[in-house]
Amino acid sequence: MSQEFDYDLLIIGAGVGGHGAALHAVSHGLKTAIVEAADMGGTCVNRGCIPSKALLAASGKVRELSQTQHLQEMGVQIGGVQFDRQAIADHALNLVNNIRGNMTNSLKRLGVDIIQGWGKVAASQKVTVETADGEKTYTAENVLLAPGSVPFVPPGVEVDGKTVFTSDDAIKLESLPQWIAIIGSGYIGLEFADVYSALGCEISVIEALDKVMPTFDPDIAKIAKRVLLDSRDIESYAGVFATKVTPGAPVTIELTDANTKEVVEVLEVDACLVATGRVPYTKNLNLEAVGVELDRRGFIPVNDSLQVVANDEAVPHLWAIGDATGKMMLAHAASAQGVAVVETLCGRDRTVDYRSIPAAAFTHPEISFVGLTEPQAKELGKSEGFEVASARTYFKANSKALAEKETDGLAKVIYRKDTGELLGAHIIGIHAADLIQEAANAIAERKSVRELAFNVHTHPTLSEVLDEAYKRTLETA
Repeated sequence: MSQEFDYDLLIIGAGVGGHGAALHAVSHGLKTAIVEAADMGGTCVNRGCIPSKALLAASGKVRELSQTQHLQEMGVQIGGVQFDRQAIADHALNLVNNIRGNMTNSLKRLGVDIIQGWGKVAASQKVTVETADGEKTYTAENVLLAPGSVPFVPPGVEVDGKTVFTSDDAIKLESLPQWIAIIGSGYIGLEFADVYSALGCEISVIEALDKVMPTFDPDIAKIAKRVLLDSRDIESYAGVFATKVTPGAPVTIELTDANTKEVVEVLEVDACLVATGRVPYTKNLNLEAVGVELDRRGFIPVNDSLQVVANDEAVPHLWAIGDATGKMMLAHAASAQGVAVVETLCGRDRTVDYRSIPAAAFTHPEISFVGLTEPQAKELGKSEGFEVASARTYFKANSKALAEKETDGLAKVIYRKDTGELLGAHIIGIHAADLIQEAANAIAERKSVRELAFNVHTHPTLSEVLDEAYKRTLETA
């Protein structure tokens, strides 16, 4: 450690990305501090991935046990299913407290200094922190920004935290509205639609783009709409904006046609969840002190090595990771970025391969993907001069899925016709979030589907849906 600095690495933000960077840094002998203004663990642990998975797990059990016909076909008889809303909410809260405590303890045990307060950049190697005891200044050889993101609330939407709220409030599960509107059909909207529908709520899903689930591969979105929306007490709107949302009893929502810009309907519902994505939490970081301008959406500009950029030049000793960079707004992507930065600081230059990072929606059944969608792959092929092909297999032909009587689902692989390189994989079905990792690892290694087709998979397991997809690519070789 250089004697002229308080720390080798000072991290602003103790979410999953900052935490992962801190652990990797101390394991390589760097004296490290982490600054956090709110709760350790950031969005993922406190208001995102972790509590929502607890809600999905509990409500998923209610859904499963309520499907009496499904269970009777397997010879299982179940009486009336009851649940306690507050107990489900407490399950999520207890999980958050447990994981947050473990994260904090792991940092302390390894000697990471935890500084509570709001951190700002004073210079590329200097940070000021507004603490309960006043402003304090720290120096570090390198500073890493990991401030995260917050829910985006569109213009015209008034949030009161009770009848109109974001996912930050929804994870508390303070009520089960008889009729709830969910604005947005991305991962957050779909997961909460899954929770609320399992617990008996009527739902309206509102999507501004011309089809629901617009970011999913088209084949996956088609099945997801049928299984996750149409087969449940959920109505969906596409191509309409919720241009005005007013809290109250009832909540009123003006729906405006995306093309004509005319109000086409006014919904009156009991509650409204605003799930329209997230925006970087980058205000009040004082980045102008080092000449850095946020982009028009508020993201911190970085280069491929995750160095913060000002006027097309890297700012010495200043780095950024996670949601605030806009590269890939996923907790595990932030963690990978944090590790990559530390590796680079230690003289082992490392960048993140975003194409190989998987994502999942933990609905019932789950959705997962890695790499490119088919339209994206075809666009890339057009620009780089190669043809794209795809292969599909269905869960209804899988022995394990048949045994579980969980046969709704599809696995799809997308690849280059010439080299066979796997470009993307998309799965909807039971345990899709676990199954996708195999494809993610293959994409990381730029494997060809023609190699993957000869890998041996355990029989009978769900992993064979990918095995069959790989083997089907041989038919077009």
